[in-house]
Amino acid sequence: MEVESFHFQEVGWEKQVGVRNGGAGSVVTRRYAAAATVFIAGMVGAGQTAAASATQPIDAQAVEIARTSDGIPHIKAADWRGLGYGYGYVQAEDNLCTLAEAFVTYRGERSRYFGADGKAAWHSTMGEPNNLDSDFFFRLLQTPARLQAYAAAQPADLRDLIDGYARGYDAYLAERSTDRTHAACANQAWVRPIDATDVYRRLYAANLAGGYMAFIKGIAAGVPVTGSSSDNARGARTDARAARGLARADGIDDAWFQAGRHAGIGSNGIALGSEATGVAHGLLLGNPHWFWTGPDRFYQAQLTIPGQIDVGGVSFLGVPVIMIGFNNAVAWTHTVSAARRFGLYELRRPAGDPGHYLVDGQRIALDEITLTVPVRQPDGSMGQVARTFQQTRLGPVVDLSTLSPALASTPERVFVIRDVNADNYRIFQNFLAWGRAGSLDEFVDLQKKYAAMPWVNTLAVGRKDGRAWYADIGAVPNVPDTLAAGCTTPLGQAVTRKMPGVPVLDGSRSACDWANDPHAAQAGALPAEKMPGLWRRDYVANMNNSHWLPNPQALLEGYPSVLGTERKALTLRQRQGFRLIDQAMRAPHGEGMRNVSPAALRDLALSSDAMSALLFRAQAVQGICQRSSVRVAGDPYTGKVYDPPIEVALGPACEVLRHWRGRARAGDRGPPLWDAFWNRLSRQDGATLYRRGFDPAHPLDTPADLNADSDVAAEALGAAVLALRDAGMPVDATRGDALFIDIAQTRIPLYGGCDGPGYFTSACAVWSKDAQGPGEASELQGNSYLQVVTFGSAGPRAWTMLASGESDDPANPAFGVGTLRYAQQQWTAWRFVPKEIKVDPGLRVRILHPGAMLSH
Repeated sequence: MEVESFHFQEVGWEKQVGVRNGGAGSVVTRRYAAAATVFIAGMVGAGQTAAASATQPIDAQAVEIARTSDGIPHIKAADWRGLGYGYGYVQAEDNLCTLAEAFVTYRGERSRYFGADGKAAWHSTMGEPNNLDSDFFFRLLQTPARLQAYAAAQPADLRDLIDGYARGYDAYLAERSTDRTHAACANQAWVRPIDATDVYRRLYAANLAGGYMAFIKGIAAGVPVTGSSSDNARGARTDARAARGLARADGIDDAWFQAGRHAGIGSNGIALGSEATGVAHGLLLGNPHWFWTGPDRFYQAQLTIPGQIDVGGVSFLGVPVIMIGFNNAVAWTHTVSAARRFGLYELRRPAGDPGHYLVDGQRIALDEITLTVPVRQPDGSMGQVARTFQQTRLGPVVDLSTLSPALASTPERVFVIRDVNADNYRIFQNFLAWGRAGSLDEFVDLQKKYAAMPWVNTLAVGRKDGRAWYADIGAVPNVPDTLAAGCTTPLGQAVTRKMPGVPVLDGSRSACDWANDPHAAQAGALPAEKMPGLWRRDYVANMNNSHWLPNPQALLEGYPSVLGTERKALTLRQRQGFRLIDQAMRAPHGEGMRNVSPAALRDLALSSDAMSALLFRAQAVQGICQRSSVRVAGDPYTGKVYDPPIEVALGPACEVLRHWRGRARAGDRGPPLWDAFWNRLSRQDGATLYRRGFDPAHPLDTPADLNADSDVAAEALGAAVLALRDAGMPVDATRGDALFIDIAQTRIPLYGGCDGPGYFTSACAVWSKDAQGPGEASELQGNSYLQVVTFGSAGPRAWTMLASGESDDPANPAFGVGTLRYAQQQWTAWRFVPKEIKVDPGLRVRILHPGAMLSH
């Protein structure tokens, strides 16, 4: 075991902050306080004992960071500010460049350092806005007044945690080595100290992932440009024309309006009760499908204040509380919810008066604000761009023409967006309280009290508790179906056909505001008792389906449409999840002996079968492979046209599919061909894709019977063969040939696949420009953090994997280790209690002494 002791003292120092890499911008001298290292003790050899080893802090303000062999930091402190200090320090140590760029982003300063037109190299819940739109978006919504209100709403322990996090980040920044580590941002002017306000900006950005962030471009556009009155038909004729145009629009992707911005990002979550496990405790699978890079990726840690909190799990970078995890009494996870977290209002403007809108016949002024963003020019000089924005009491005016020209503003009409989480200051209070929960009942009571979850479902189990809990209880607009029916405008009806459940209401009538309920946690939100929750002793599960089906034996119906669609076909991945649970509960024990073990749940989590192949591969081979060839005129997936059409021999492809059994392990031959085929075949409507449509009475078994002997099916296979050919891949390519990641010049093949073909094990190159595979973590979404958690006599028993790893710095010894473990399916048995941590053979302990930094 290694032990290092670091003492810090408060010092003032000068730093020259300037533009590097060719920029000749002005140099600003900034004085700020930072922590400097003044003493480093010697190291103790591995395996030896030391007085300052994973036991207890050696003084009242000492912060202990014990890293086990897996690289997970176990942080222990005497108080909240010290705990935050340790967490800020280790996150910066492992991910400084990503965090620094994220804080620049949330301050609305990307254009200052990177120019207006660039974009972040990573992907996140923000989507891919350019720097200038991103800057205006955050400056408009994260005002000083908003951030002050957000901070004031937090309890003292969370405020101290946040303050400590900022100080810990700054401490690492001050003492870091600059010779090898964090080369991506070495000597960059934008890497600078932060304060608590920066952390609040980061937290508030997470609030908005299920609402405003889907509309960054439309919100950041400023006052919408409209045509003249003479260019537009008036009143109802305008609405009717726009509704017809919207009905023809095919560019609105409903998945964009969920947190994560892409289909399949979300998660698998399974909570098993005593009837499934055969023991007194619950058993949980947490399997978020999320980003592998950027500030929204997960970071794994354990946070401990003796007698107050002891919780392990993951959080986003920049967030000082555990968001998915476990303690001695409960374990929980989340999946992205189908509930809507935002709504639109259609406002009517008086003729010739674009600065006002009408409510109940009264003119109300649109609040206008002009913002200015500093912009670095190509020659390194600094310019400025100004935009004017309009706001209402409900939210900002949004330019929806970015979605469809049919939704463009007119002199008579403008749209406003309202995000329920804009006023939800309870999210991280809720997470912190869960980390301290002493029972599953307390956990659920806290969820109902705060009703704070911003855009996720929750699944949880408890120690010595045979129940499993599912809920979509959080911040959701209070829009009963009766309100929607009476207030949805004609154009809104066309919008909701594209985005089911999104309220698009008549803003000219105050009666159409979101309803207020005295029992709700905030104005305009549903109260907890009107949102879905379910206790079971067998299991509950969610794979990003709506609340309707957490268990086939317990459908949840009769909830408002804003909470998600009921009696709707599941996706293939969702069907696959329920199939795997059923198999695990039936075999090998037989009926009445349904003991699902942690090992069985770990195996289930990494099942690499494609549900589309399990259901339809044999039908496809039988229906298509009677032909020897097919004439392909175009690719329905990419839109590519073959002129003249190409005659494609089907024999080799059919031979591959005959021998493939539907699994996508790294070495399996056939998954790339099948995925290419399925992605093309499934472009058609379900009514023509299947012979038997969806039946709500049989949601796990329908739709069924692939229409496999059609010309469309044969052409889809032919187009798939050409797509692989164009990518330089053979028809019998392995999964690892098409799905991999390169780390330190080593190619690591992966397994699983995308949401569309129905892979439960998710690994998808959503943003890849290379059809052969992602090559970079930034192109991947899918399995990110995985946890299987139960309980024993000594406390929680957890097995985890963090596919992206703890650090994104190539100079960090932990870089790539987590990804390699994930690729090799090596679960880490989490060392949670002190006696387990002490005996870790690779334990490294660091004691930080913040000193005066935490005294004020």
